Amino acid sequence: MVKDGMTVMIGGFLANGSPNAIVDALAKSGVKDLTLIVNDTAYPDRGCGQLIANKQVKKVIVSHIGTNPCTSEQMNSGELEIEFCPQGTLAERIRSGGAGLGGVLTPTGIGTLVAEGKQVVQVDGKDYLLEKPLHADMALIGASVGDRSGNLVYKGTTQNFNPLMATAADVVIAEVQELVETGAIAPEAVRTPGMFVDYMVEASC
Repeated sequence: MVKDGMTVMIGGFLANGSPNAIVDALAKSGVKDLTLIVNDTAYPDRGCGQLIANKQVKKVIVSHIGTNPCTSEQMNSGELEIEFCPQGTLAERIRSGGAGLGGVLTPTGIGTLVAEGKQVVQVDGKDYLLEKPLHADMALIGASVGDRSGNLVYKGTTQNFNPLMATAADVVIAEVQELVETGAIAPEAVRTPGMFVDYMVEASC
């Protein structure tokens, strides 16, 4: 379902909470020219970093690349375009995309390279950067438990970016560690409602 040239969000932080089985399959698929929206580029042999190592990616919107030398090498050689975004701002841009907002105003980055080319908006005498929303063709997310209606639960830090990304893409594929029957998850425990999830993959498959 992931095609050449797509913009793809992948949840997780250093592959923790990532849909690793899906990403492993994607790394073997040969799909190319992807734009990734991710918190980090993980490792050359694990998580979304495999896609960088395989040169399947043309651009990354990201907060951190330090754990994957392939990313910095391709950036320095001009093979890979990197758009750095502070982590909190990245999360808010994704949230804005999912909520249909026009962006987020933040003081983070004012007076730095982050501000280059961005609109500055003054509110009550204080300057803010207008950071535009992010949206993707596809979001690949990981979850601890999912039911057959697509309702998802994240345990511990596995929710890294996943709930936000589930709202901000045209198609959402969730990889779950455990698949249960509809009704097995208490309604108040649902972090991502099934209305956001289009397809599910059980990690053991």
